[in-house]
Amino acid sequence: MKALVLTGTKQMEIQDLDTPTPKPDEVLVKTAYAGICGTDDALYNGLPGSADAVPPIVLGHENSGVVEAVGANVTQFKKGDRVAVDPNIYYPKDKYFRVDRPQLAEDLSAVGVTRDGGLEEYFTAPESVVYHVPANLSLKAACSTEPVSCGVHGVRRLNLQPHYKALVMGDGYMGLLFVELLKAYGVQHVDLTGRHDDKLAEEQKLTGADHVINTESGDITEEYDIVIEAVGRPETQEKAIEVAGKGGQILMFGVGRPDQTFTVNTYEVFQKELDIKGSFINPYSFDDSLALMASGKIDVEPLIKNVLQLNEVVGKLDGSDKRPGKSVVELDGSLK
Repeated sequence: MKALVLTGTKQMEIQDLDTPTPKPDEVLVKTAYAGICGTDDALYNGLPGSADAVPPIVLGHENSGVVEAVGANVTQFKKGDRVAVDPNIYYPKDKYFRVDRPQLAEDLSAVGVTRDGGLEEYFTAPESVVYHVPANLSLKAACSTEPVSCGVHGVRRLNLQPHYKALVMGDGYMGLLFVELLKAYGVQHVDLTGRHDDKLAEEQKLTGADHVINTESGDITEEYDIVIEAVGRPETQEKAIEVAGKGGQILMFGVGRPDQTFTVNTYEVFQKELDIKGSFINPYSFDDSLALMASGKIDVEPLIKNVLQLNEVVGKLDGSDKRPGKSVVELDGSLK
C-alpha cells in the first residue's frame, strides 16, 4: 500500500508498505480522507503534538474511512462500516484517567502521532476509538470529527449562557468551528476577528457570526463575556485578556511554540475576576461531535477549501503550497 512516511525532521517520502493486520481488539480502516492541521505542521518540523512523533511514522490523526477487516475480539464493527477514528488512546490505570481527565496522562498514545495514522491507504486503530459515521454525513466531512471534538471539549470547559456575548479571535479553521460551536451550544451573539475583509465577509456568511472585525484595519472596541483565543500568538493572547469584561472567561485554545510566553497584567485578572482556561485535545467528545455534524448545526464541508493527494502534502507542510484554508487528503475518493 502507499503511505506518506515522516522519516525525519522536515523529511517525508511516499513508500510502499505492507498492509497492516489488525490485532484482536483492532479495526483495519481503508482510509477515505485525512485532514491536515497545525499539529501535523508541528510534527513535520520536529515539535511535539499531543505527544512526540518518532520517525519513521505515518502522520494523519483526522481520519475517516471504511472498515476493511476486524480483529477476533471486535464486536461493534464489520467490514464495510463507515467510520471516523478518535486518534487519542488513553491508559486506564493512569491517575488522571481515574479522575476523569485522561487527556492529561503522561503516557498518551495517538493514531497519527505515536502510531501510524491516516496518510496511508490502510491503518489500524483500537475498536475503543472507532466510531460509526451517521448515514447522512459524508466521509469528507467525517474526517473533521477530531477537530470538531477538540472544539467541543473547549466549549465544555466554559460556562456558557445564551445572553453572553462571545468573541472568537482568529479565523483559521478552528476559529470558524468555534463560531459554529458557540451558536450550537446556545450563545446568541458571537463575533469573529481576522485580517482580510473579503475572507471575513465570506466566513460571516458560512458560520453565522454576528459581526466580523478586521484587526489589521481596526481594533476590538467592546468587552466580551467569553473570549476564545484561537491564534496562539502572544499579542492575541494578551489582547484576549484585555477585551474580556468583568467576570469574563477566556479559553486559550491557540497553540504556540513550547517555549512561548506572553505578558499578563495580574491586577487586571484580579480586578475583573477573570477565568483563564486551557484546552487540550478532546476527551469524551466524539459522540457529540458526530451528532452536531449530522444535525447540520456544525457544517464543515463549506469550510474545507483544498482536497490534496498524498504527493501534495509536503508542499502544504513546508509552506510552498500557499492555498489558504482547511486541507484534507483524499486517499480514496470512491468512498463516500
